[in-house]
Amino acid sequence: MNEPLFTLNWWMVSIVGVIFIFAGIQKFVARELWPSQAKRLGAPAFAIPTVPYIEVILGSLLISGIAAVPVVIASIVALTSFTVLLALRLISGDRPPCACLSFRSTKPIGWNNIMRNLLMLALLVGAAVR
Repeated sequence: MNEPLFTLNWWMVSIVGVIFIFAGIQKFVARELWPSQAKRLGAPAFAIPTVPYIEVILGSLLISGIAAVPVVIASIVALTSFTVLLALRLISGDRPPCACLSFRSTKPIGWNNIMRNLLMLALLVGAAVR
């Protein structure tokens, strides 16, 4: 029997994929502004130039379904690392603006950023275990 093209798993990972692609494109549009925001947030210097590419590639692969399991795992690892970085900043009391989804944001990071990421992680983990 043929499996439907747009399964629940596909929808779950595609929501995250669209968010990843949007975030990556925003970082490309920001040019040199985003790297300075990422430094202020405490992102490791070696990772900053690669983050937009990783987001766009992972997002595209999530939506396409290519190498589904490894891509979901890589996305969980990437999103977990972003979330840990945000949590460490919040715990330390440092609340720089979050340029996570848009370089135009001047709003300081907050627990809402953690909740957003946890919801995306829940979608990815849910798709991985289904």
